[in-house]
Amino acid sequence: MIPTITLKKGKEASLYRKHPWVFSGAIATDCTSLEDGQLVTVKSWNGKFLALGHFQHGSIAVRVISFSEVDLNQEFWNTRIADMVQLREKLVLLSATNSIFRICHGEGDELPGLVIDYYTGVAVIQCHSIGMIQHLDEITEALRLSLGEDLLAVYHKSAETLPKRHAITDGYLYGEVPTPHYAKEDGITYAIDWINGQKTGFFIDQRDNRTMVGKLSHGKKVLNAFCYSGGFSLQALKNNASVVYSLDSSQKAIALVEQNVQLNAMEDRHISVAADAMEFMKELPEEFDIIILDPPAFAKHLDKKHKAVQGYKRLNAHALRQIKSGGILVTFSCSQVVDKSLFNHTIISAAIESNRKVKILYQLHQPADHPIGAFHPEGEYLKGLVVYVE
Repeated sequence: MIPTITLKKGKEASLYRKHPWVFSGAIATDCTSLEDGQLVTVKSWNGKFLALGHFQHGSIAVRVISFSEVDLNQEFWNTRIADMVQLREKLVLLSATNSIFRICHGEGDELPGLVIDYYTGVAVIQCHSIGMIQHLDEITEALRLSLGEDLLAVYHKSAETLPKRHAITDGYLYGEVPTPHYAKEDGITYAIDWINGQKTGFFIDQRDNRTMVGKLSHGKKVLNAFCYSGGFSLQALKNNASVVYSLDSSQKAIALVEQNVQLNAMEDRHISVAADAMEFMKELPEEFDIIILDPPAFAKHLDKKHKAVQGYKRLNAHALRQIKSGGILVTFSCSQVVDKSLFNHTIISAAIESNRKVKILYQLHQPADHPIGAFHPEGEYLKGLVVYVE
């Protein structure tokens, strides 16, 4: 028997708009006896069915799986996963030059809490809600049906994304492939390690932005700050940048970018720097034509927003003071609580503080395999600007 959660009167409007979250403050039912990950039915104050979803104690109390009364059986998962794979096929993301893409992007693919990334035959599942853990077997089987012989293995990695009290164990659900595993993005080979690397092993969401920045890099001196595995660096080198500096505070990241540079035989114009980006940016060793700032999220919660904005402003002001006249700053925020408008204003404030005239050339966000749900604007988490500095 699936337990029922009843909303307070007047709190059903967001579900009528198909927003996939139910906040704890909207709930009339006493939920203390419910367990994290439990499947629940959500009803209005007068008993009308609204949604089916996973319950979790916290601010976001229910993540909606369906706005219809359905059985979450194997057929349900087969259909959902097949739809996602077919969309990626329409986007022509699997080709001779590209074998890295996202299969499932949580709310954007109507499965909140579920991320699935694909690396040359390996699907890496990461759950951001306990509810999705209950369906790993069905998801794995659905991936096998949709991907067929192209699927070599399925790896589950959620221990770092879910509360430690749940004691989640990472591991292979199907097949097994040694790491590092090699995959291509836009013709560049990367060593992917989903076991020891960040997230699922790679930051797929910058694919289109990396390609675009690469095209601006011909003959330029480029600094790639917060480089991690070096995606922007390798694109710049591929497009004949004169020299590329890869900067990261993590020695593991520097080792990874150097491995990827060697894999693609691009060592002759590449320099690695292990240092704090904020400090390094204060006094650069030379004038750069292009500076790329792709920091980790400065704020993951609303109460950290002000501090995050000040961090983005300070970092970008340092870069704008140091960049060559006529240079290009490519700057990003992946903090969900810092929206596009606030980020734009923050970069403009940094330009005013550094006394540089700037023009916004491009506004960037995540690629099509990270879709933004039309009813879930919060899904547009990645913001970026390409700024010309006079």
